[in-house]
Amino acid sequence: MKSIGWGIIGYGGQYSMGNEHARYIDATGVLKTVAFCEVEPARLEGARKDHPDATAYASLDEMLKNPVVEGVTIVTPHNTHFDLAMQVLRAGRHAVVEKPICITVREVDGLIDEARKNKKMLSAYHNRRWDADILTIKSLVQKGTIGEVFHVEVTVGAYGDPGSTWRSDKKASGGCFYDWGVHLVDYALQIIPDPIESVTGFFHKRVWNVSNEDHTQAIIRFKGGKFAEVTVSTIAAAPREKFRILGTKGAITGGWDLLRVHLPQQGFSTVDEIRVGQGQHPQFYLNVAAHLTSGAPLAVTPESARRNIGVIECAEQSAKTGQPVKPPHE
Repeated sequence: MKSIGWGIIGYGGQYSMGNEHARYIDATGVLKTVAFCEVEPARLEGARKDHPDATAYASLDEMLKNPVVEGVTIVTPHNTHFDLAMQVLRAGRHAVVEKPICITVREVDGLIDEARKNKKMLSAYHNRRWDADILTIKSLVQKGTIGEVFHVEVTVGAYGDPGSTWRSDKKASGGCFYDWGVHLVDYALQIIPDPIESVTGFFHKRVWNVSNEDHTQAIIRFKGGKFAEVTVSTIAAAPREKFRILGTKGAITGGWDLLRVHLPQQGFSTVDEIRVGQGQHPQFYLNVAAHLTSGAPLAVTPESARRNIGVIECAEQSAKTGQPVKPPHE
């Protein structure tokens, strides 16, 4: 099978994400990393050394002149996602955008329209849909192990200075909710996929000397009364578990590598511990390859990524007004 040439915008940075994307792309055996674009000279040189068979560019315009590049992954600060993805799509290439896909729903809608116009694939890198804990939770819920889920809490938080990287700069990142928070919202909407009636937000800026918020929370109310509580905090002095999921027949708590299933029996609660093992993050690009070569359904559609941004955007609007907000197009 002919390989599909892939380019990556952004290489180095805090987590070496460009290099991680390249490894997963090449592991598909179908997609092949053929180009990198990086504006920082030292990082560009790092890409050349790590991937000598790929061409390194200091300009996206130059990279997009290369006809071998059929798709591009964007691994850059959040506030650059829209402009870069639009340039990629207008150049007739497929686009994968690191999460969050964009900062506003309006931006996501613009990318979706452009992708449809050019008949190109658009997806967001929600690799944590393949985390071992959420895969196990979804399996338990689908089996009916804890009955009908009606309440979900998802939390990531601790007490600590977030530092002065771009991830703590609201203009560049979008805010505290747009990094880990977009994953947590995505978890919640997978566990309860029902239509959303409203979002209520609570945002705090109290401690750290950065422009991002210190503590953000969204209460998502679904049609029929189910609801989810999603929290991201850098001023949470008392820890809380990643997941607390209540169903009509039991509950699931924990997260990361250990889950606990609570099942009431004759007035007592039995607790089964589950070690969840390893995640399956390579599945993201394997799905992209299958979608492009054989028409397999896209696992992370731009519309599903858009829902996450809608929740976060509504949460911030609600925090400012003190009123619940209904996400658009729900």
